[in-house]
Amino acid sequence: MGAKDKLGRSDYQARLEQLQIELNQLSRWLQHTGRRMLVLIEGRDTAGKGGVISAIAGALSPRVCKTVALSKPTEREATQWYFQRYVPYLPAAGEIVLFDRSWYNRAGVEPVMGYCTPEQTEAFLRQAPVFEKLLVDDGILLFKYWLTVDQAQQEERFAERLNDPLKRWKLSPVDLQARQKYEAYGRARDRMLQATHKRYAPWTLVDFNDQRRGRLTLIHHLLNRVPDTHLPEPQIDFPILPGKLKRERFHGPLKPIKSV
Repeated sequence: MGAKDKLGRSDYQARLEQLQIELNQLSRWLQHTGRRMLVLIEGRDTAGKGGVISAIAGALSPRVCKTVALSKPTEREATQWYFQRYVPYLPAAGEIVLFDRSWYNRAGVEPVMGYCTPEQTEAFLRQAPVFEKLLVDDGILLFKYWLTVDQAQQEERFAERLNDPLKRWKLSPVDLQARQKYEAYGRARDRMLQATHKRYAPWTLVDFNDQRRGRLTLIHHLLNRVPDTHLPEPQIDFPILPGKLKRERFHGPLKPIKSV
């Protein structure tokens, strides 16, 4: 995709704002109906997982929209049933939970980087569809997205992270090793998709070579996969306060710091 094809910032912001209004309607619908939504965001390093999660969560109350990004398992967690540490983060009534990577680490980064055995990966690929069927059967709205990105674009983003002090924290030693394993990750991804793409829990692939366009596409698709979520706007009585509005004042030694 050439630079001229990339979505401009002003066009992106205008379209995103409209989608975020619809996300708020979705959130009210979930709270009204008590439904639960679980969204898994997967993809290669630098694909744009954090950006699309921020675009969704940034428009919603953190009380009802929660982001989960787990670090590597502890020694104790490593001895548990693989899915066990994810269960406490599943959504309750009226909630949206966004997983920034999920249990699918066991089908991607772990086997490629040698963090698990082939037998553990095989067991995961058998169990994941069963686990997800239980979630769906219990009424959870489950959505699984894989963000696609070409290697040239990935390399450009790695270089940007390296040269930007505000993004360098995103560049881990594992990321640097993974650069040499682009094809291995692709083979692991294809195997994962083949084993876990089910009618009740399908995967959706989204092109994220243009991250702005990718965010809009994913959010639009997510909104289209749920029933009509429109509810009447709640009526809020907002009368004008009588008298003169007061400045905030402090009595005692504490004062606000000086503005920069």
